[in-house]
Amino acid sequence: MTSVDLKQQKFISAREIEAAVIGGATEVIVDSRATLEEDARDLLAKHAIAVRFTGAIEEQKTPEPSPKTTNSPRVASSFYSQTALDIKNEICSVGRKLWLRGFVDGNGGNISYRVGEDEVICTPTLFSKYDLTPDDLCIIDLSGNQLAGRLQPTSEVQLHLEVYKNVPQAKAVVHCHSPYATACAICGHVPPMSVSSEFDVFIGRVALAPYETPGTVEFAETVRPYVKHHNAILLANHGVMCWADTPTHAEWYVENLETFCKTFMIARQFGIPYSRISPEKAEALKAARKRYGLPDCNSDDSPTPSLS
Repeated sequence: MTSVDLKQQKFISAREIEAAVIGGATEVIVDSRATLEEDARDLLAKHAIAVRFTGAIEEQKTPEPSPKTTNSPRVASSFYSQTALDIKNEICSVGRKLWLRGFVDGNGGNISYRVGEDEVICTPTLFSKYDLTPDDLCIIDLSGNQLAGRLQPTSEVQLHLEVYKNVPQAKAVVHCHSPYATACAICGHVPPMSVSSEFDVFIGRVALAPYETPGTVEFAETVRPYVKHHNAILLANHGVMCWADTPTHAEWYVENLETFCKTFMIARQFGIPYSRISPEKAEALKAARKRYGLPDCNSDDSPTPSLS
């Protein structure tokens, strides 16, 4: 990997990234507090250059308990231990990846990780996912009560809790507004299976949850019929949600879903029939999905309209 060190710069423009591209860089090292110009962000995505953040996140020490901390050894272990700090760093890294890919805008999107039997670390409300540091995160219980953290949890935290209450193997949830997958959610359609092998293995048949006002209990309950059998759900007129065993893997599934939705829309523009994977070969993909421990997305009978 060829790295270019930009961590001394507080503002990174497209010119710096162009120079890195010319120099054959595969990674740039950036201070976590630096501002990344939009054109620079686009160039990073275009040339698939990785970004390694240093500074505040890397140097973050275990914080002192905040005034909102519940006096509990379990909470202290779940939120202030080195293991918890590692999880917080991963959540912040995922937030930046989502922002760099253009999957979240403004203060949109949210990320969580279940750290114990009844504890969940999550992102705060009204906060850009690019700017997150470990000290910004919160911890709540499965009833939504905040146990620690100086900021309030995301207003859509009930959506995450609905997953954890119904899917024991779910450890992490990512919700965002990736453009192509969200476009499918707006149109009320889901991408077809037996077209892309990677999509069939890691995403499978996508569910489409009906619209409810974001942030409400009713909104969270829309995913209840689907979360046991689908690790990726389109949220009508709103966005997408994926769950996995780690925040990083949940973000990967978001990328898998978004890339296929984009690729499929491009393929349709050719105006010719697209090819499908044969039923026999598709069965092999289902077997691979099972080996990865992913849910059987064909085991429920909920109707999901598909793109044709």
